[in-house]
Amino acid sequence: MSYMEMTKQELMKLREELLAAYEEKKRLGLNLSMARGKPEDGQLELSMPMLNVINENTSFIGGDGTDFRNYGVISGTAEAKKLFADILDVKPENIVIYGNSSLSLMYDTISRAYIKGILGSTPWSKLDKVKFLCPVPGYDRHFTICEFFDIEMINVPMDENGPDMDTVEKLVAEDESIKGIWCVPKYSNPSGYVYSDEVVKRFARLKPAAEDFRIYWDNAYCIHHLYKDNQPEILNIVTECEKAGNPDMVYEFCSTSKVTWPGSGISAMASSVANIAETVKHMNAQIISHDKVNQLRHALFFPDMDTLKAHMDKHADIMRPKFEKVLEMFDKELGGTGIATWTKPLGGYFISFDGMEGTAKKIVSMCKDAGIVMTGAGATYPYGKDPKDSNIRIAPSFPPMAELIEACKVFIICVKLVSIEKILETK
Repeated sequence: MSYMEMTKQELMKLREELLAAYEEKKRLGLNLSMARGKPEDGQLELSMPMLNVINENTSFIGGDGTDFRNYGVISGTAEAKKLFADILDVKPENIVIYGNSSLSLMYDTISRAYIKGILGSTPWSKLDKVKFLCPVPGYDRHFTICEFFDIEMINVPMDENGPDMDTVEKLVAEDESIKGIWCVPKYSNPSGYVYSDEVVKRFARLKPAAEDFRIYWDNAYCIHHLYKDNQPEILNIVTECEKAGNPDMVYEFCSTSKVTWPGSGISAMASSVANIAETVKHMNAQIISHDKVNQLRHALFFPDMDTLKAHMDKHADIMRPKFEKVLEMFDKELGGTGIATWTKPLGGYFISFDGMEGTAKKIVSMCKDAGIVMTGAGATYPYGKDPKDSNIRIAPSFPPMAELIEACKVFIICVKLVSIEKILETK
């Protein structure tokens, strides 16, 4: 029954029942977390055999004669480039390999633009203003990078097809100070949305006022499906930009952080030959080489895409029941109440939850008081300011199932309580 249709007396009675349930949960002394999209222990165990793919008898000599144990090969080994070229469906020459974190690669890409500019353009540090478009709700780490560099962030609304491209096209065409846009195109963080073909094509055909405008295409979840028989695909942004005559306009990022181990994976960027060459030029001043032995380890562990897909199916088998349980509980307890909506992703690591306007901070605070740590309300918006105070990112991956269920029970009680109090304000 919709809470909006309930009488004041019915709401107050339900509120008393929920308060009693909430106090009972608080007495349990829970200490549970749904705050970050971390793989659980079982997922990490899937990659333990990777430790055995190299040993003292392994050849560490690459096809070009390079010894992977030594200095050199700044842009990454041919074997690692092939792995990511296959994942992202580009040519190896369009790939540069980095360390374990694609976030570091994104940060460095922004930093280089500030220090040296992009392909001969004015360094951003010498400009009066630098702005970025940020589809919302979005990834808080992207926003953190912008805040660190004092980049002004502009919200762009999203729906199930991706960002509002009418808004994107208008803004980038009119404002030369807009230098980029953050995108998580597949299983977006936190909504789980997948960009439509039309949205990808419109991105590739953008006509920005700034010659150094770039699309920061964070394809973190490109192979992180939940279902074997329902795996939406997106158009290849690198290829589409080439076809549209804008080959330099995109940086595409990817990593094995949630494929193998977040603390010791490898990351990559795909882009035009010109962008890759400039990146490697900067890297020459920054490093001697990244960990080529780790690159070899990953290449041997995933000798072909079939092996990689089979590995990701095992991840899905662990993740899928957790997502389905959360969604089942939301449907059962909150469906039809009219107080919340949520996404039902086919992949990625998050569920985007929207409560009533003006309730998210209170919900998260009540959860914390009951021992449940959530991603901070507002984190999915630039500057931590959700204009409606309604969005909460749900991360089901890390807790064991029993803890996840308990955390969801508390969360649902808090959602109901805060919503009833909001409704009672108008009764």
